[in-house]
Amino acid sequence: MPIAEASEASLVTLLVKLGVVASLANMLTRSSGMKRSLLRELRTLNQRVRFALWFALIFGAGVAARVASGSYLAGDLGLEGSLLSGILGGYVTGLLSGVLISLPAMRNGELLCMPLLAAVGVMGGLLRDCAPDTEDIWSFSPIPDLKHWDQRRALFHGFFLAAILFAEFLRQGLGIIFRHNRIFYLEPSWPSSSHPLAAAAVYVTTLFAVVLPLKIWNNARNESKLQEQQRLLMQARLDALTSRINPHFLFNTLNSVSSLIRTNPHQARMVVYQLSNILRRLLRKHDNFSSLREEINFIDDYLAIEVTRFGDKLKFHKDVEPAALDMQLPSMLLQPLIENCIKHGLSGKVEGGSITLRARRVEQRLHLLVEDDGVGIPEAEMATLLERGIGVSNVNERLKVLFAADYRMWIDSKPGQGTRIEIEIPEIQTRLAAVS
Repeated sequence: MPIAEASEASLVTLLVKLGVVASLANMLTRSSGMKRSLLRELRTLNQRVRFALWFALIFGAGVAARVASGSYLAGDLGLEGSLLSGILGGYVTGLLSGVLISLPAMRNGELLCMPLLAAVGVMGGLLRDCAPDTEDIWSFSPIPDLKHWDQRRALFHGFFLAAILFAEFLRQGLGIIFRHNRIFYLEPSWPSSSHPLAAAAVYVTTLFAVVLPLKIWNNARNESKLQEQQRLLMQARLDALTSRINPHFLFNTLNSVSSLIRTNPHQARMVVYQLSNILRRLLRKHDNFSSLREEINFIDDYLAIEVTRFGDKLKFHKDVEPAALDMQLPSMLLQPLIENCIKHGLSGKVEGGSITLRARRVEQRLHLLVEDDGVGIPEAEMATLLERGIGVSNVNERLKVLFAADYRMWIDSKPGQGTRIEIEIPEIQTRLAAVS
């Protein structure tokens, strides 16, 4: 074969190798069982063995295809698979994977393959143990991150890079000494003048054959983590919504109804109707967003029941701009703030008090204000209110999750004068809110 054609064939082999490893990595993420096994951080001994068998089956098949065909060189990813197995599974997994992956090559007389792949698998386990944090394995890159420089992470990534190149160096060294009759290695047929470039191409290909699967699996891992966080957030949200109608509120409401049945049946029916509206919405509403109009209707029902209990001691004032009524906001955002006003601001005030709700639409942003003239919050508690106050901290946490830094929440309180909470959030498109 002419030198030019041989060089081209060698380059194609290296490129196909990268294509094969990327395809295998994507294929593994499509299997839910294998995906869970790949992304599991801690494994029992049985799980490590099963993980090693998976890797041996997949990467060993490539070695077997190369041995059987005698020409499918790009399919042999035994060294990369053994190293990845150790990196993700530890010593036992890497050692077992290396041994099993090498079996087709051993049957072909390549007797140095098993000790090499077993040693590389153990080296992968060593890399895993040396990682300052598991995230440093998944975030490995041969290019240092100068923007977020961390000395320990940079040292580990340098060690990681050196380990990959050393594994290929071992294979190349053994191949040069014993040739192909004892071990398989890629030997590009390039002109002697291009030998350094050819060697570099082989090492770079091995490097990316390890990095590519890690990047692909890390993307799948991040997607899984986001889905899990969304599930937990939704579960926490549903639990929070359910817990807001606490037993005290429900029992007090039922006691009020029991008393009103004899003295004022019409008002008793109204309270039952309002309570059913509250329960119906809590049980059926699973959207992240709702209109301000819906939130105010809910607050009206909630406060109507509280007024039944407190009588004229509790007053509620609304000052809502019509343009703001159809704006979207996180569902159940106002109720815990109103509840806090009653529970902590007004219930301890003998003469009662009032709660004011204001809403404005200003430059495509929704401005909300909830204010009471209750007993206020002691200055010592104000500094940690967003972390310690259950209702307020839940609202702040939800806003942080939904809007990141694009929201503002102020709390101002003076003992004996009352508390004022202001929230500013961006305008949410109706279509986006509907999808959420």
